[in-house]
Amino acid sequence: MAIKVHLEDILKERRMTSKELCSLIGITEANLSVLRSGKAKGVRFETLNKICHYLHCNVGDILDCDGELKEDNYEEES
Repeated sequence: MAIKVHLEDILKERRMTSKELCSLIGITEANLSVLRSGKAKGVRFETLNKICHYLHCNVGDILDCDGELKEDNYEEES
């Protein structure tokens, strides 16, 4: 499944910079950048919880699944 990350949009709506969010949740700007770009392979629930807390939103506002299966990431079961 392709996961779409809408963090950049929410930051703009909240008029918050990435640097401000990083200092609040305790992660590096580089790690937040990877998440914002959608290139992250995973994210801790604790980190998502902190992001949602400080941005006053829900996980579903940040992450969205398009319902498509990316075949290159999964092997078919026999």
